[in-house]
Amino acid sequence: MANTRTSTKRARQANDRQVRNKTVRSTTHSALTAAVQALKSKDLEKAKVAYKSAVRALSKAASKGSIPRGRAARKVSRLTLLAKKLLPAIVPTQK
Repeated sequence: MANTRTSTKRARQANDRQVRNKTVRSTTHSALTAAVQALKSKDLEKAKVAYKSAVRALSKAASKGSIPRGRAARKVSRLTLLAKKLLPAIVPTQK
């Protein structure tokens, strides 16, 4: 157990961050799974919404520090490749 006021506060902050990060990672994982399922079902509208929400969730988690930026980029990249393979109309084209 923490012995000083400072270490007590740090332990409390660590617990708060742990809970927050766990929630963010869980929702990100759920969004990613839903996007993959929607892509495999080949329902265009459902897949488009799920793809956008998964990319947004990953980007937000990376910007908040819940997951590393490289991991988020890798997952977005792999999701985009899957989307291009299964439903090319979903992925926005770059100019």
